[in-house]
Order: sequence, then C-alpha cells, then structure tokens
Amino acid sequence: MKKDREQFLDLILENRKIIYKICHAYCRGPEDKKDLEQEIILQLWHSADKYDEQYKLSTWIYRIALNVAISFLRRESSRKKRLSPVDQHIIERIADEREPQDLEANIELLYRFINQLDELNRALMLLYLDDHPYKEIAAILGISESNVATKISRIKQQLKQAFATETSK
Repeated sequence: MKKDREQFLDLILENRKIIYKICHAYCRGPEDKKDLEQEIILQLWHSADKYDEQYKLSTWIYRIALNVAISFLRRESSRKKRLSPVDQHIIERIADEREPQDLEANIELLYRFINQLDELNRALMLLYLDDHPYKEIAAILGISESNVATKISRIKQQLKQAFATETSK
C-alpha cells in the first residue's frame, strides 16, 4: 500500500472499529485510550509501505494494533491492573446461562478474570470474542491454529471454574 494520505484516512475510517476495540480492551481511561489510538494510527502510517497484500487488510491492522497495544502496556507499568471492557454479548458467549440479576456480578467477575491474563491471551480473547476465525487469530498473533484452539479451550475452562467458584460462595 502506498502512503497516500487520502487513502490512509479512508483506511482508518473504514477500520476504526478495530482500533476502537483494541484501545478499549487495553486501556481504561479516556486519555490512555486516545494516546493508544494515536500510537496505533502512527504505527499504521509508518508500516503502510510494508503491507503484504496476501493478507487481509483487517488482519494486518489487528496485528499492528495489538503489537502497539502490548508495547504500550509494557511501557506503562501502571496499566497492568487495568480492566478490559466487555459487554453483555461477551458474558453470554462464555458464561453459562445466568439469571438477569446475576449479569452485573458476572461482568465484574469477567473483568477480573480478563485482567489477570497475559498480553497474548488477552489479545487472543479479544479476537475470539470478536468472532474471528481461529485461522485469522493465528495469523494476527503469529501462533499456530492448533495453539489458538488449545489456548481458547484452556481459558474457557479457567473462566468456567472461576464462575463456579464465585457462584458457590
């Protein structure tokens, strides 16, 4: 992809949801989200000439955005304890069926659980919960498809145990 300013702005506008999701998954405060968003866009601009057209554009954007987000977190040690934002459909996708009044408690538990994951697993869950196929997740994260499946299975088991432990209290 050539560095054409107009084309780049269109690319950012068309894919702003990817950047938005990653910023909101890795940062809590609005200033941090804005800083990360700017860093991602800057890195996309610097990397535009290196885009390999054999990959989907969204895969390339995810890969760069996740790498920037992980680097951002490593630089900011205070970020390690931040919570990842989730919404109701994520809870429904991972958790067992719960009563509606339990939803708030389930969201809280999921926040705590995702916060404990390392950067790779957090990125993996972000992509999984965003309904990306395993093959695409593997390409974005640079791991094998079987490794993606194994990691997701293990994380889901850990989450089920966390929910079971919490609800038995």
